[in-house]
Amino acid sequence: MNAIFLGLFLAAAICLAWVNPTLFLPTLLDAAGSAATVCVALLSSYAVWLGLMQVWEESGINRAIARLLRPICKRLFKTDDKETLTAVSVNLSCNLLGLGGAATPYGVKAAALLDKTRHAEYASCMFFALNATSLQLLPTSVVGLRASLGSGAPADIILPTFLCTAFSTLLACFLTWLFLRPKTNRSKVNCPRRELHTAKLHC
Repeated sequence: MNAIFLGLFLAAAICLAWVNPTLFLPTLLDAAGSAATVCVALLSSYAVWLGLMQVWEESGINRAIARLLRPICKRLFKTDDKETLTAVSVNLSCNLLGLGGAATPYGVKAAALLDKTRHAEYASCMFFALNATSLQLLPTSVVGLRASLGSGAPADIILPTFLCTAFSTLLACFLTWLFLRPKTNRSKVNCPRRELHTAKLHC
C-alpha cells in the first residue's frame, strides 16, 4: 500500500512539474496544510468518541451492548466462548458507530480468539466479511471529515451509508454462510437390520 501511494504521489508530482513548474511548490504546501487541518478535525472527533467509549466501558455500557449482540454473534460465529463473543461484540459495536480506530484492538483480539474456536475457518471468514462491509449506524469518521472540509450538511450521509452498508453486510453474511457454513457429520448411520444381517453373511 505504501508503494502504491508513493507511486501515485511521484506520478502526480512529475506531471505537475512538467505542465506548470511554478505551481508545484505552492500546491504541495497547500495540500500539506489541508491534510493537517483534516487530521486535526478527525483527531478531535476521535478524541470525543474514544472518550465516550472509555466512559461506556467503565460504566458497563459496552458490556451491556456486548450482551445484546452476544446471541446474534453466537449464531453467526458458531461459538459459545464468552471472551471471544465479548471481543467480537465490542468490535462490532465500535464499527456501528464508525469508530474504526477504536474497533481495531478489539478486532485483533477477536481474530486471535476466533482462530482457536471449533469452526475457526468459518468464524474467521465471517468476522472478516463483517469488518469489510462494516454496518454503519453512525459514520462518525465520514461525518467529521465532511464537516472539516466545509460541508453544509455533513450528517446527510448517515441514511445512505446505513442503507448501503446494511445491504452489503447482509449479502456478505449470507454468502459466507452459504459457501463456508460448517457441515454437520453424523457419527452413526442407522441401517435396517436386514441389510446388516446380509452384510454379515457376505463377510
